[in-house]
Amino acid sequence: MPRMTGSRYFAEAMRGYGVTSIFYVNSIARAALEEAGKLGIGTIVTHGEKAAAYMADGYARARHRPGICLCQDIGSTNLAAGLRDARMSGSPVIAISGGQNDEPRYRHAYQNAEDNSAWEGVTKANFCVNTVKRFPDLLRQAFRTATSGAPGPVHLELRGNAGQVLDAEADLPLVFEKRFARFPAFRPLAEPEAVKAAVDALRKAAKPIIVVGGGAVKSGAGAELIRLAETLQVPIATSLHARALVSDDHALNVGVPGSYSRWCANQAVAAADLVFFIGSHAGGQVTNGWQIPKAGTPVIQLDIDPDELGRNYPNIVSLHGDAKVALRQMIDAAGNGPSRRAEWLEQVRSQVADFWKESDPLRTSDAVPIRPERIAKELGEWLPSGATLVVDTFHAAIWTAQMSKLTKPGQRYLRCGGSLGWSFPATLGAKAALGDEPVIGFCGDAGFYYHMAELETAARAKLNAVMVVNNNHSGGVIEDARFEREVNFAKVAESMGCAGFRVEKPAGVKGALDKALAAGRPAVVEILSDAAIRAKRGWVPSGVSGE
Repeated sequence: MPRMTGSRYFAEAMRGYGVTSIFYVNSIARAALEEAGKLGIGTIVTHGEKAAAYMADGYARARHRPGICLCQDIGSTNLAAGLRDARMSGSPVIAISGGQNDEPRYRHAYQNAEDNSAWEGVTKANFCVNTVKRFPDLLRQAFRTATSGAPGPVHLELRGNAGQVLDAEADLPLVFEKRFARFPAFRPLAEPEAVKAAVDALRKAAKPIIVVGGGAVKSGAGAELIRLAETLQVPIATSLHARALVSDDHALNVGVPGSYSRWCANQAVAAADLVFFIGSHAGGQVTNGWQIPKAGTPVIQLDIDPDELGRNYPNIVSLHGDAKVALRQMIDAAGNGPSRRAEWLEQVRSQVADFWKESDPLRTSDAVPIRPERIAKELGEWLPSGATLVVDTFHAAIWTAQMSKLTKPGQRYLRCGGSLGWSFPATLGAKAALGDEPVIGFCGDAGFYYHMAELETAARAKLNAVMVVNNNHSGGVIEDARFEREVNFAKVAESMGCAGFRVEKPAGVKGALDKALAAGRPAVVEILSDAAIRAKRGWVPSGVSGE
C-alpha cells in the first residue's frame, strides 16, 4: 500500500469515483481540496453551507453520481439542514464536515457544540473518522451506502474542526469500487411469481393506471415504462419527480397527480380500479394526502426498497426490484397479446383534453402583469431538447406541473422535495455536472432571495446556467409577505457578474430566454407577474377536502 496523507487519498478517491466538482465552505480540509484541484477536480467555494449541500444535490441528480459537499465544524448543522431535501428526494449526497478532538470536548471550546445527532434524521448513515487509517474504508462505505438500494445522503465527520485528521500519513489502499460511483449500484430482479401476478392483475383490471415516481427516474426506466404501458394499454400519471419521464404529448400520459397536480390526473387515478405505483413512496403529495387513490383501491407496488412496499397502501402484489429490470421482466411476461380498454382510455383522454381546454385561455393570456400560467407555458415551449429544468417548491412546482408541456427529446425535470430556495443552488450544481448542456432553473422571488449571494459563485465558477425568477414581489400564500418592489433582480445579477434580463410583457419572455441562454455567462431572467393569482390545489372527490 502506498504511503500518503489523508489529504492526498481524498483527492485520489474523488478521481477514482469520477467526481468532477466539489462544493464547500471554507475552511475545511484545505490540503485535501488543493490536492483535488491539482487532479483537475473543480473545487467550488459557496457562500453558505446549505447552498453547498443543494449544489451537491443538484449535481447528484443531474449526473447520477454522488455529490460531494464539505464544511468545517461550526457550519455542520447548516450543512445538515441542506441535506433534508436530498433525504426526502433520495439523492446520494456525501457530506463531509469537521468534528471535534477529545481534549477540548465538553470544555466550552471555541465554536464547539455537540451536534452529531443533527445528522441522524437527514442521512442514511453517519460515520466518525477518528484516525486517518479509517478514512479509506469509511469513505468507501459512504459511497456504498449512498448509492445502494434507495439512494440517499451520508455524512462523514472528520476528527478536528477543519478535518485535521487528513493531515496525518499512513499506508492507505488506493481501492475504489466503481460499482458505487453511480446509482443504482445494484439492479435486483423481482420474484418471477410476483411479476406474473402483477401482469395478470393488470390484464384483468378494467380501469388500471400507473403512478410512476422518482425511483423510475433513478433507474433510467423510462423506455421500459412506456413499452409496458403501451403493451397493456394502461394510462400513466407521472409524479413531480417523474415529470419528464413521459412526454406530455404521449397518448397515455394523464399528467401529474396529487396535491401539485392537474385535475385530470387526479380524476383518472381516483376512477381507477387498480393502481400500479412504480418507484414511488405513494406519499402524501402524490396521493393528495392519501385520498387518491381512496383507501381500499387494489394496489401493486414496485420498489427497490422492500421497506416501502405496502407502507401507505396494502398491496395485492409487491415487487421488490429495480424498476428498469423489473419492468423488463413484466414486458417479457406480458407478451404481445392486446389489452383492449377503449372505453377507459377514451375517458381519461377526454379528461386530459378538457383540462387543456380549460387551461389554455389562461396559458395564452396577454394580461399585464403577466399571468404565471403564461410564464409556465412559454417556459415549456421554449425549453430546448436535452435541457434540464430545475424547479423550486410550491408555486414554481405547481405552475410547471399544471401548465408547462415537456415534449422534446432528452428533457429532464429536477424538482425540490420541499425546501424553499433549493432550486437556484441546485441549478448551479446541475450545471457543474452537465457541462455544456442547457440547465434552466425556475423559482419565485421568495425562493430566490434565500441564496441570491450564489450569483457571485456562479460568475466566479463560470456556471452558465439560466435562472428564471417569477417575481410577484410577494411570498405567495402569505398575504402579508410583500417584498420591496424597487428590487430589480436583473440589475442585481449584472452587479454580481451575471447577465440580467427583465420581462414585463408576455411577448418578451421567449426573447429574453434566448438571450440568457446565449449570454456566455450565468443569467437571470426576471419576469414580473401578477401577485393576486394563486394556483389551484389538487382535485379530490366531492365531499372530501384536500390538504
